[in-house]
Amino acid sequence: MKIAMWSGPRNLSTAMMYAFAARGDCAVWDEPFYAAYLRKSGSAHPLAAEIIAAHEADPAKVAARCAGAIPDGKTHFYMKHMPHHMLPGFPLDWAAGCVNIHLIRHPSRVIASYAAKRETVTLEDIGFRQQTALYQKLGGVIIDSDEIRKAPSAVLEALCETIGLPFTNDMLHWPKGGHPSDGVWAKHWYAAVHDSTGFAGAEGPLPVTAEAHKPLLVAALPHYERMRAEALTV
Repeated sequence: MKIAMWSGPRNLSTAMMYAFAARGDCAVWDEPFYAAYLRKSGSAHPLAAEIIAAHEADPAKVAARCAGAIPDGKTHFYMKHMPHHMLPGFPLDWAAGCVNIHLIRHPSRVIASYAAKRETVTLEDIGFRQQTALYQKLGGVIIDSDEIRKAPSAVLEALCETIGLPFTNDMLHWPKGGHPSDGVWAKHWYAAVHDSTGFAGAEGPLPVTAEAHKPLLVAALPHYERMRAEALTV
């Protein structure tokens, strides 16, 4: 089975990649189109030049690998994708051969977390609009990171049942310190998950959105609420 997990940044996406890697039967790939996105968009992300140099930046070659054989002799292939990386003209036909899952998180949490790592935050950066469009195009299963944090075992078991993958408790724990499949951007973005060995507990109240980010929250919230209405429930 090939799984395309679509998620904006700061959205439990790396922890989910670690959970699937911990199964033992899943190869994983961290943000396959990131370097291609940076080269085409020219976006001034942290470590942009290093990312482009270290990872495949030709979107056609990345897509061919997505569509190709499952690597490392594994039974399943988990690909952690970000919707805003799929720029116009980037191949998407490979996704038809995948189980598509859409991981969402309340935008007030995403904005607060993203702003802690990067000085500017835009609607394009956090991917809510692009994720809605991809869901409309590809369909698939929606899960909310808030629900995973509340009850990881129950939600992951329900997700696995929905996509036809046997659940294993191995998905609930992983070694501290990161994963060999991490992209070179991990040193900027992944400190918290590198310090973890499993899913953190339920999140507290929604953070107060800074005045400067309130228009961003207003723009992102309808996308989240639309997808939240169709999310998997346990």
